[in-house]
Parts: sequence; C-alpha cells; structure tokens
Amino acid sequence: MIVIVDYGMGNLGSIANMLKKVGARDIKISSSSTDIEQADKLILPGVGAFDTGMQRLRETGLIALLNEKVINGHTPTLGVCLGMQLMTKISEEGELPGLGWIDAETIRFRFDPKQNGLKIPHMGWNTVNISRQGTLFEGMYSDARFYFVHSFHVVAHSSEDVLATTEYGYEFASAVQQGHIMAAQFHPEKSHKFGMKLYRNFVEYS
Repeated sequence: MIVIVDYGMGNLGSIANMLKKVGARDIKISSSSTDIEQADKLILPGVGAFDTGMQRLRETGLIALLNEKVINGHTPTLGVCLGMQLMTKISEEGELPGLGWIDAETIRFRFDPKQNGLKIPHMGWNTVNISRQGTLFEGMYSDARFYFVHSFHVVAHSSEDVLATTEYGYEFASAVQQGHIMAAQFHPEKSHKFGMKLYRNFVEYS
C-alpha cells in the first residue's frame, strides 16, 4: 500500500490520480497512524511555507511514527515540493527544524531578479538535467522537463545525493536520493508524461 501523508498541505488528489494512471492499485490519502504503520511506501507532498508544514506535521502527532517508518523501517519514501524541503535539516524560510531525513538544508534563491530578469518564485516548466540515474529517473525521457513552483531550494551536503539539477539563476538540486529516501522539488503530478514516468519508477521500486 502506498500512503500519501495527509497533513493538510498538498495536491493529494492529483498525486493519487497520477499513481492510479501508472498502475498503483492500493493507494490511500491518510493521516491515520494505522495506515502509515501498514504502508509499503510513503509520499510526503506539500505546498506552502516550511514552518507551517512542520507545525501541521507536529499537530498530526505522526512525526515519531514517520521517523520510525522511514529511518528505522527503511520504507521507500518520496518527498514532493515542500515535502522535499521538510525532509532537510533546516530552512531559511522558517525557524523550526526539519525532519532531517536528508543531509541537506533549504535556502532561498540567492540572486537579484533585477539583474537577471528572473522572477521569484521559480514558476513553470524547466529542464531537469539528470546527474545519475537513481530510482526516479530510470529510463526517463531524454528531454525531461517538469513543472516547478518554489522560492526556496535544497542544498545537499553531499553531491553524491543529487539525482538531478536545474538552472534558474544558477544550478540547484531539483531531485535527490539517499538510499530509500527520494525527493523532487518539482511537481510530477503536473508534469504530464515525465511525471508519469517518475511516479511509475517509484511505484515499481522495491
């Protein structure tokens, strides 16, 4: 069973629909500890601010269980957009500590929009340059493009954890993987065939 963790922030229905399209049969959108305990895979979605996301997770009372499943239970887990950022240790966007599942931090884009003409947030389609195959990009289309909406991005402390990069003002990590823990800054559920391929890879991962 794949459980999409419901803490009140994210495109949960869109993710579930995409998973069904790529062949996942047992999907639940849930904040139930029982469902999460029984999950074979987890997806941590998210849209919004870092501190709000962490506070919502605290309010669900699920952080200890999620830590047990992900860290000790080695449950394959995918973070999406804000979900990726919540997996890091800390964010410049807020004051609360992150989950710390990924050896990384989250920072705001560090460029002057007036100088390069780029707007913050980074919004819309952009190319994803695959650094290493990993799980998410196995057999991915050569012209991989995904849909982004974010003002902050993840900085991995080890370059070996970076699956893919994207150029926006400068190069940043747009997908990472540490073993069974995976994350993408973009929205696969809004990214048509590219997103479908990525979700299919996650569904088929074992």
